[in-house]
Amino acid sequence: MTKVNANGIKQNVFQGRSVLAEKDFTPAELEYLVNFGLHLKALKKENIPHHYLEGKNIALLFEKSSTRTRSAFTTAAIDLGAHPEYLGQNDIQFGRKETTSDTAKVLGSMFDGIEFRGFKQSTVEILAKDSGVPVWNGLTDEWHPTQMLADFMTIKENFGSFKGLTLTFMGDGRNNMANSLLVTCAMFGVNIRILAPKDLFPSSEVQSIAKGFAQKSGADILITDDLDKGLKGANIVYTDVWVSMGENNWAQRIKLLKPYQVNMAALKKTGTPDDQLIFMHCLPAFHNDQTEYGQKIEEKYGLKEMEVTDEVFASKYARQFEEAENRMHSIKAMMAATLGNLFIPKV
Repeated sequence: MTKVNANGIKQNVFQGRSVLAEKDFTPAELEYLVNFGLHLKALKKENIPHHYLEGKNIALLFEKSSTRTRSAFTTAAIDLGAHPEYLGQNDIQFGRKETTSDTAKVLGSMFDGIEFRGFKQSTVEILAKDSGVPVWNGLTDEWHPTQMLADFMTIKENFGSFKGLTLTFMGDGRNNMANSLLVTCAMFGVNIRILAPKDLFPSSEVQSIAKGFAQKSGADILITDDLDKGLKGANIVYTDVWVSMGENNWAQRIKLLKPYQVNMAALKKTGTPDDQLIFMHCLPAFHNDQTEYGQKIEEKYGLKEMEVTDEVFASKYARQFEEAENRMHSIKAMMAATLGNLFIPKV
């Protein structure tokens, strides 16, 4: 599918668009980006240049600290021939000395594309509205679309397709990962189980969005606090940290989520054959006490492992590092599709 601009030139359907949340795209469009990411990964492995963004300048705005997102956007931009410029929390003035709208207009006049990783979804939406250039959501408190592209690349590499698979997310069912997985699975026809304590079930709004997509894709949705029901038949068991950036309610979350730790007993509850079962995590993971955080948690709460055990993290089921690498390839696909003036005949 193409569109024709005012000059009569065919453009792809992604050109100039921002990527703020999965729900803003069609399932076909999202799957195209997943497949394009796999293609660019193959080019990278074969050392074949793909400078679709030659001469472009990319602003990387980070309110929240980052390892994978910053590294992925930086290397992806360079591989595409673009120049990335990092602006950390001390370099941007959102709501402090300058409005987000004013910042958007300034950056949009200097850069060809903007990545934002931060707290409020409204911030990335204002950037997209007022900058005049594509804006990419590297993570907000509500949505994490770039992680979804990498995750479903990983799933496709392992299973070949999406339909008929079942993914169980264990943990905080209200965080950005749970939101994004719930909606994206529903879009792709993947059966999705959010396995969480009732106090941490997804919002009714997010559930409604997911149900709308599921009606079209045939995906089955289950929100439950029952371990047996939530894990039965799962092909992918997914988890995330119990306390997100900007939160500090460790005692409450540990009490609520300790029963929802991904351990070998949880994987056995799936009843899925080993060759049809994988574990995923968006990272970082508290799977041992070999970090400052881990040591503090152990000292205060007596836990050496939190959302996932070290046994699972290092097991044959684990795909978190392939998933992390795919952040770069999927982000590359997203930036090239929205900014690279590519010929994409149909989606």
